[in-house]
Amino acid sequence: MSTAKQRFTQRFTLAAIAGLALAAASQAALAQPRTDLVVGMALEPPHLDPTAGAAGAIKEVTYANLFEPLLRVDGEGKLVPGLAERWTVSEDGLTYRFTLRPNARFHDGTAADSADVKFTLDRARAAESVNAQKAYFAPIAKVETPDPQTVVVTLSRPDGLFLFHMASGDAAIVAPESAPTNKQKPVGTGPFKFDRWVAGDRVVLVRNPDYDGAKPKLDRVTFRFVSDPAAQVAALKAGDIDAFTLFSTYEALPEFRNDPKFTVTVGSTEGETLLSTNNARKPFDDVRVRRAMAHAIDRKTLIEGVLYGNGVAIGSHFPPHREGYVDLTGMYPYDPAKAKALLAEAGYPNGFDTTLRLPPPPYARRGGELVAAMLAEAGIRVKIEPVEWAAWLEKTFKGKDYDLTMIAHTEPLDIDIYARPDYYFNYKSERFNALNEELNRSQDAGRRNALYGEQQKILAEDAVNGFLFMLPSVTVQKAGLTGMWVNRPVQANDITGAAWK
Repeated sequence: MSTAKQRFTQRFTLAAIAGLALAAASQAALAQPRTDLVVGMALEPPHLDPTAGAAGAIKEVTYANLFEPLLRVDGEGKLVPGLAERWTVSEDGLTYRFTLRPNARFHDGTAADSADVKFTLDRARAAESVNAQKAYFAPIAKVETPDPQTVVVTLSRPDGLFLFHMASGDAAIVAPESAPTNKQKPVGTGPFKFDRWVAGDRVVLVRNPDYDGAKPKLDRVTFRFVSDPAAQVAALKAGDIDAFTLFSTYEALPEFRNDPKFTVTVGSTEGETLLSTNNARKPFDDVRVRRAMAHAIDRKTLIEGVLYGNGVAIGSHFPPHREGYVDLTGMYPYDPAKAKALLAEAGYPNGFDTTLRLPPPPYARRGGELVAAMLAEAGIRVKIEPVEWAAWLEKTFKGKDYDLTMIAHTEPLDIDIYARPDYYFNYKSERFNALNEELNRSQDAGRRNALYGEQQKILAEDAVNGFLFMLPSVTVQKAGLTGMWVNRPVQANDITGAAWK
């Protein structure tokens, strides 16, 4: 072989090797799974401090991702370790001892210890507390910190839901030095930390490299806020959003189900959707009027019209997937004639005029129109009043100045709200309250379920509210995405287990 030919052969061989190496590198790069995720939400949170607000959107961004309570609720509704790696409960149900993870740290690098837990619990139960679930902390008599890793909580009375409440977003553990600024710059102990918030558009989280527990597979998660239903559909189809949780454009579900690029899951939530009724205002202070409304509402038609069939009816304030549920959906069958008769018996043979105030979610706006039409058939003339969230919270929820409204109550196991004297239903029942007191004292699971059943029957007999349906948990996501929750046992978009195939 000539020298020139040898040089040519060597160059060709080297070029071929380089080409193969580039191709291999390209294939390796192509084979790498994505490590970013864009999650769509309909509502933007007003801020990012889960210990200082009732809006579900706050926890949907922060729960388990940014902030950790002592315990966590997993995707199946079970209690699992959170900031506390283990815990014990005394036989009398009054003393809880929590052992914290030894290497847990806040995102600013400071240690997360028992002093932070004491600060959090004392702050939540203080007189000036702004915690939306301040009642969760009311049974706490004292919080002790025998060492940096141990917290001992003593209750003034047994509380069968204490551990469950300590696993809520409202009980997220915060540090005294960052608590004042958590609304805009949240600092928690979770596997993701806050990166930035573009108001009106998105919140970006990045993986916390110093997290002491299992590391998430995603480097970056963006929560994008898209309220317009048509825009939600368009963003999914364009690939701008990878998964949309609590997707409520139900009429678009068939086309996503028929597209192999997407997966649609329908799970359960804790969202009892109600025709909330002001029990203190005439004519709703008469149980015959409330029962008339219960007979006037066709739940099957309502579920088809609002949820396109993706939901189940309820007859009281309790989710069907929970132990202790009693099926009371047959107590008030759809019967407009019976409704008219009850109204006449109550002194309203010609019906009456009323106002139905509707917050922004589609289930409320769309459902309210249908409910109004059904009540009209019984003689109840309904004026619809659409309002924004801030106005609804201020005038309806806090001010209790309303006739009727439609809202989903998404807090888990929240039947106790009917025992709260200042709750916006204005419902009063000594019989219900007595059961609730016994429920608080009872630790036995069987007895607790029996008490839940009795409470449900009282609420249904009193027709406190119009009990309509459970809000479904619908998620539309790209095929290949795994680890997203199907059910929604708490208000959360827990993406700590999400990954791409």
